[in-house]
Amino acid sequence: MAETAAALRTVAHNVRAARTRAGLSLDELGRRAQVSKGALVALERAQGNPNLATLVRLADTLGISVSALMQGPPEGRVRVVTAETVAPLWTGPQGGEARLMLTTSGPAPVEIWRWRLEPGEEYPSHPHQAGVTETISVTSGRMTLVVDGTEHPVEAGQTATFDGDSAHTYRGSDTGTCHLIMTVHLPPGPNSAP
Repeated sequence: MAETAAALRTVAHNVRAARTRAGLSLDELGRRAQVSKGALVALERAQGNPNLATLVRLADTLGISVSALMQGPPEGRVRVVTAETVAPLWTGPQGGEARLMLTTSGPAPVEIWRWRLEPGEEYPSHPHQAGVTETISVTSGRMTLVVDGTEHPVEAGQTATFDGDSAHTYRGSDTGTCHLIMTVHLPPGPNSAP
C-alpha cells in the first residue's frame, strides 16, 4: 500500500507541474482531456485511482508521455527495470496485463510496454495525439491488431506499426496467451528544438 500511495503522490505532483507549465486551469485541462474537474482535483491531491485511459488522455493533452506522469526524477545514466517491480496499468478480465516499463528521455521520447493478452481479451485505445506512432512486436502467441476497424493478425516473430492517432484495439487470439512488446513513439515536445 505504501508503494501505491507514493506512486499516486508522484502522479499528483507530475500532473500539477505539467498543467502549470502548460498554463492550463483545471477546467481547461479537464475539457481538453475529457476528464471531470472533480477527478482532476482528486488526482492532484493524490486521491482516487486513475485508470490507464485517464492517464493516456492527460498525457496526450499535456504533450508528455504516460511515464512522465508516473516517474520520479531520473536515477542515473543506466536504468534497469524488472517487469515484476512495475505495477500493471491495465489488467484484463482473464489476467492479461500491460506494464509501462520505461520511457526514454530526449525531445521525442519512446515508451516501452510489456503486454500479455489472454485468449479473447481486448484493450480498445482511443486515438492519441497527432504524430504518435505505435509498434507491436509479438514475442510469443498471436493477437489481432484492429486499426480503424480493420483487423490485422500479428503472430510471434512479426512486428506491426501504425499511426496512433487512429482508433485501435489489441485483442488476444483464441489460441493461447500472447506476449508482446509495444513501443509508443511520441512526437517532439513543444520545447524541443527542430
